Amino acid sequence: MKAMILAAGRGTRMAPLTDKCPKPLIPLCGKPLIVHHLEKLAAAGIKEVVINHAWLGEQIEQHLGDGSAWGLTIHYSAETDALETGGGVYQALPLLGAAPFLLINGDVWTDWDYTEAAQYELNESDLGCLWLVDNPDHNPKGDFALQAGRVVNEPQLTFSGVSVLKPELWASATAGAYPLAPMLREAMTTNRLAGQLMNGRWVDVGTPERLMTLENDLLNQDGGDD
Repeated sequence: MKAMILAAGRGTRMAPLTDKCPKPLIPLCGKPLIVHHLEKLAAAGIKEVVINHAWLGEQIEQHLGDGSAWGLTIHYSAETDALETGGGVYQALPLLGAAPFLLINGDVWTDWDYTEAAQYELNESDLGCLWLVDNPDHNPKGDFALQAGRVVNEPQLTFSGVSVLKPELWASATAGAYPLAPMLREAMTTNRLAGQLMNGRWVDVGTPERLMTLENDLLNQDGGDD
């Protein structure tokens, strides 16, 4: 299975940290946030990773290179203007191929083992599987709900930003900038999205304050290892 890390966002909530540094390269416990993902993907047996980028994307390519430092092959999907989550994946589909792929929001952190997702097998009729978490303070109402292993469009749990999706989810999509969430909700209406609870700690590293809190917690806990 290939993986894609969504890394094209401007990171306006992370300003001023992102004024001259792309959000994926902001350090967490001494290494860029995106490197935490790369290490976990390699440990889960993933060999190929696609990374999309827009804002200061050349810095991402310069820093990560071809991925060999982590035993990976990295392919880049450069966007002149950020295409959002749905449009960004659509542009990268030729790099991802025809098989289901693991999709990860680049601005989250978790100690959860990606092996569960990397080895997940979708039912023939399903378009994807989402991993959900308990609602954090900044999203108290949640996004979706789980009912008998299916994701439904009711706000009870929060989408972790980690999913396994089939390219067929984009079968009727076109090029452009658009979010992924409406596409997921459409798939829910036909009962084609499976769901799982993520059994691990998870943080949406969306603001400098959350980044600082997470780093302090990790350093106090175990020296920053994830």
